[in-house]
Amino acid sequence: MAVLLAHEIEDPRPCSYLPGREASLETLLMRNVTAQEYEHLLVRGWRRFGPQYFRPACASCHECVSLRVPVAGFTPNRSQRRARAACAHLRVEVGPPRVDEERLALYRAWHANRESSRDWEASELGAREYSLQFAFPHPSAREVAWYDDSDPSGPKLVGLGLCDETPHAWSAVYFFYDPAYARLSLGKASVLFQVELARERGIPYVYLGYRVLACDSLRYKAGFRPHELLEGRPALDAPPEWRAAAADVPDAAADAPAPERVGPEAVLRSR
Repeated sequence: MAVLLAHEIEDPRPCSYLPGREASLETLLMRNVTAQEYEHLLVRGWRRFGPQYFRPACASCHECVSLRVPVAGFTPNRSQRRARAACAHLRVEVGPPRVDEERLALYRAWHANRESSRDWEASELGAREYSLQFAFPHPSAREVAWYDDSDPSGPKLVGLGLCDETPHAWSAVYFFYDPAYARLSLGKASVLFQVELARERGIPYVYLGYRVLACDSLRYKAGFRPHELLEGRPALDAPPEWRAAAADVPDAAADAPAPERVGPEAVLRSR
């Protein structure tokens, strides 16, 4: 049974996604959270990094909208099928999250590329921080690792997805990859793999986090159709209302860069 250790709403700060806007996160620090308890939060718009659960609490902005894909009705578009084909030669392993130098090196290479190409702040995520954010012991935690077995030096880790699995939900939490493989659209292929995996396991929904139509890096989520959007920010004791979304974004939006979500740095700032 979940034990609440802290509940905070951070002061407004500059938004990481929309210039000129202010952002704020509501966070719950908890331990002993079961998969069923986490699902109760997930369907109400909450996400997880380590022992922290969070959702937007911005007073004057509601651009971050929780999005989920109903697995039964999903059909990939042309761009997504191309990504799947481009990554067909890669091997995928699903298991519990791990911490090792190979994973840390992949994260550092990916983040350094973002620092250079997108002006991101430097990340000091070491083994301890990685373990806390991405490999914290949790019954729902999963890791989807992509390997290139054709590399001359042996099997090479080229992409890593951190995910959560509950009885009726699969949540894509975070994804990073080797910048040298950017041309393969690993981010899209990773989402397709997770949808197919959820279908195999009888899980009806894949949660992709927050869609932000005004942000190039987050608008891509609307390209996974059909999908549903959460109405507002329901209280923990209120029933969530999900509605089917119209095809409100052209397929070209699905060609946006690989997935970026509310990252561990943003969550850590709320402490």
